[in-house]
Amino acid sequence: MKILNMFFVCGAAASIAACGNFDKDQDDFRYTVDQFADIKIMRYRIPGWDSLSLQQKEYVYHLGEAAKYGRDIIWAQNCQYNLPVRHAVEDILNNYQGDRECEDFQNFLVYAKRLFFSNGMHHHYAEDKFFPECPREYFASLLSSVGTDTAYADPDSGESIDLLEIIYNPEIAPQRKSTDKTGDIVAQSAVTYYKGVTRQEAEDFYKAMIDPADSTPVSYGLNTRLVKDSAGVITEVPYRVGGLYGKPLEKISGELRKAAFYAENDMQKKCIDLLINYYMTGDLQLWDDYNIAWVQDTAGTVDFVNGFVEDYNDPLGRKASWEAMVNIKDHDASLRTEIISANAQWFEDNSPVDPRFRKEKVKGISAKVINATTLAGDCYPSTPIGINLPNADWIRKDYGSKSVTIANITHAYDLAALEAPKSLISEFAWDEDEIAMAKKYLSITDEVHTDLHECLGHGSGQLLPGVPAGALGEYSSTLEEARADLFGLYYMADPKLVELGVLPDGEAYKAEYSSYIRNGIMVQFNRIELGRQNTEAHMQNRKLIAEWCYEHGLEDNVIEKKVRDGKTYFVVNDFEALRGLFAELLGEVQRIKSEGDYEAGKALVEKYAVNIDPELHKEVKERYESLGLKPYGGFVNPDIVPVMEGGKVVDYRIEYVSDYVGQMLEYGRKYSTL
Repeated sequence: MKILNMFFVCGAAASIAACGNFDKDQDDFRYTVDQFADIKIMRYRIPGWDSLSLQQKEYVYHLGEAAKYGRDIIWAQNCQYNLPVRHAVEDILNNYQGDRECEDFQNFLVYAKRLFFSNGMHHHYAEDKFFPECPREYFASLLSSVGTDTAYADPDSGESIDLLEIIYNPEIAPQRKSTDKTGDIVAQSAVTYYKGVTRQEAEDFYKAMIDPADSTPVSYGLNTRLVKDSAGVITEVPYRVGGLYGKPLEKISGELRKAAFYAENDMQKKCIDLLINYYMTGDLQLWDDYNIAWVQDTAGTVDFVNGFVEDYNDPLGRKASWEAMVNIKDHDASLRTEIISANAQWFEDNSPVDPRFRKEKVKGISAKVINATTLAGDCYPSTPIGINLPNADWIRKDYGSKSVTIANITHAYDLAALEAPKSLISEFAWDEDEIAMAKKYLSITDEVHTDLHECLGHGSGQLLPGVPAGALGEYSSTLEEARADLFGLYYMADPKLVELGVLPDGEAYKAEYSSYIRNGIMVQFNRIELGRQNTEAHMQNRKLIAEWCYEHGLEDNVIEKKVRDGKTYFVVNDFEALRGLFAELLGEVQRIKSEGDYEAGKALVEKYAVNIDPELHKEVKERYESLGLKPYGGFVNPDIVPVMEGGKVVDYRIEYVSDYVGQMLEYGRKYSTL
């Protein structure tokens, strides 16, 4: 599981002061490198790089190369047309010799940037297909000028279709993941996890794989495409070397072998060996073995994520997209997360959920603060700010999990926000007291909530015997994120956090409560086009929590809707009562997950998480646009460059990239395999 940044920075100055060795000497370093459409592109620094040994830098370098070689996989998973469209766009950007300053080319360039950002033709959050603002005829002239054939042969039917028709026709692949519950969400989705298979057929296929008499935990369906052939036979095609996505997986495995030579310890080498064998065979038992070993590797400074991990993009919440991240531990900043994880059993024992759903013994909770060195796959350019893995509930229960807060990404968001002339807090907070509280506390409370969400929230609770992991279907991601957020919100107000020294005083949590309600019930809708529903799992989770609490607290005026000068505000009047509502909802969401209550989960999400009040939506969009801010953010990676002397690598230096399109084109030339 991962937590995404709300891109709602209020207390940036305080956060910078609290971030230790981050960017004390900024000089003229700018974090924002590009802005277009609804997106801001930033860069991040890597604190602590110079303190690494040469061996550790070698390890990071090859893990980073392995990460970048998986780029084409996520593009291919998101839609079968993505790679041919990207290659055509790359041809133009690399070779076009005409006027690049005219309006039409600039509109084409914005389309190209959006395409790169979303790893395909669909908005990375809203799931809807987006289109170039330049005329189709102009796009055709660009392709013609560089000699690019616009014919695309469908690999399934063999029929030829024009690339421009794919790009401009709204009827072709309209949504990456369908949100139309009146139809077949599998057949209507552009993602390539299923071919020729209906939703019912997919659900029946995996239901038949579960033997109720077999209590042996195992993962299934995560790394395959489910395919129905011409005879109507349904089979799984695994992702493996020599099979589906074989070429990039072979490249990834090659770099992993090089990385293993420089690993810090034997457990890291064991992890890499298991991961390579998994990529060679596609055997999910090896994936489970790898995750068990990976959880137990807590001694090293360098760590990584690499694999088919998260199921957010699958309409049924089962199959995983490919992602990777390489990171180094921030030992000083990790003290807070270590305190939290060391007290995991106390938090579990005192959770306001039915005791049947609590873990009797919390195992292996490992938490740390990290600094990213390479982002890739579904973590690039848009990246999480926190991660808790592995996702398998039975591994969490028996072996534990790793939780990380990605500090240099969070601080890059904060520092980039300082470069903007206006902030959200001044527009959407009710009064100066609320603003002052946010400036005083939000820098720390945002980080602590992320810690609680990742370190404890995702690792808390348990399924009842016999409840399958995929019981909540397409609602599983939203409900799991809500569960983790609620766990964190409930404990934000607990005196235990002050006792442990995690929060400065008993008032700090109020800033987080106000911010969460304000964002979940209103501000975050600036990211969504007017008339559209709220479809992304993390945004649905926040809306569900905020609106459920608002509705259930109406009688006692816990959260008050106020209007001043035609502007709407949501103000928390009773923080203690709000904590009680968080506890009540957490108990219900945990019950839904533990019992696998699909219908109750569906009802909760459909009522509170999906539909946006159109008048409030319009107001939020207008107020946000007046600030001149971008609602979404992503990053370019720093380049890790070998330093050669006498034909040998003697060091690796960091070069901070400021050319977003340039990095995308470089990655296209160097890491394309499909």
